Amino acid sequence: MHTAADHVFMAQALRLAERGMYTTSPNPRVGCVIVNDGKVVGEGWHERAGQAHAEVHALQQAGDKAKGATVYVTLEPCSHHGRTPPCADALINAGVARVVAAMQDPNPKVSGSGMARLQAHGIEIAVGLMQPQARELNIGFISRMERNRPWVRSKMAASLDGKTALANGTSQWITADAARLDVQRWRARSCAILTGVGTVLADDPQLNVRTLDIGRQPLRVILDSRCRMSPAARILQGGALVVCARMEENNAAALRNAGAEVIALPDANGRVDFAALMQELAGRGINELHVEAGYKLSGSLLAEGMIDELLLYMAPTLMGNAAMGMFELPVFTEMNQAVSLTIQQLDFVGQDIRVRARVNSPAD
Repeated sequence: MHTAADHVFMAQALRLAERGMYTTSPNPRVGCVIVNDGKVVGEGWHERAGQAHAEVHALQQAGDKAKGATVYVTLEPCSHHGRTPPCADALINAGVARVVAAMQDPNPKVSGSGMARLQAHGIEIAVGLMQPQARELNIGFISRMERNRPWVRSKMAASLDGKTALANGTSQWITADAARLDVQRWRARSCAILTGVGTVLADDPQLNVRTLDIGRQPLRVILDSRCRMSPAARILQGGALVVCARMEENNAAALRNAGAEVIALPDANGRVDFAALMQELAGRGINELHVEAGYKLSGSLLAEGMIDELLLYMAPTLMGNAAMGMFELPVFTEMNQAVSLTIQQLDFVGQDIRVRARVNSPAD
């Protein structure tokens, strides 16, 4: 049984893990609290890939007070040699008495072996305290490990009647400054940002993180079936991944000269293969994929089951029936064919409404 104190200290570890929200990619966000005789003697969080893990920071702070202590960690301590030594060994060497982990590590290189190693050395272990919160914190990492694909979040700015652009294509700006600033946080927590060539040709966006200093930029990914985008497109500044279905060598060479990487992932119909794309991105360590695309690409991704979550910013305006919608979907003839959502969060962001919704699977 977990005590009230256990819940308090695990909540503290989760708050610490959140400090790595923008910087740990492709690693998970992890926090650790060490408690001895009811008092916190050490705490830490994983700050950046390649640097010390949360447990190491907490152990360094605790020093000799780690002996006989209880360790609260949001993810099972690692048991393998990566860019840093195993945290399970560090905890064993420090002489801790008990380790409480919010969840088992979904990484098959760890997945239970860390806790088993601790238990083999006489350390009391417990797994599962506040697991839903821990899973939510690392939903992208878990998706990559369990499904071999990123967690895909599609962002849309729309009027209250669900329109994303006027009939003539004008779309700037539907939402106000506060909403656009909020989007920067969602970009920043993502490993990659995806858009389509239509958006690049129409708006020439940068799709980068501009208001937060996170020490990195998410990978920009552009779906361009025929490699027809301009090498001068602003989104290529700093490098990008262009994914085509048919490799037009002259165009591809120009894009490479502009700093882009160009790959071909065709499906049987001559379009980009979405499933292959997700596996490709997972192989590159992409945990969370942030989509900012037009209604056609967004609709195609949604129709093929590639979108996990919607991030919708709804402005207090009406744009009329002739304006463009959010998702181009097949014509439905029955209500049970409609895409089913579960609302996760509903908030005001300035004068606009932000809706977070999960896409339900057909089984749901």
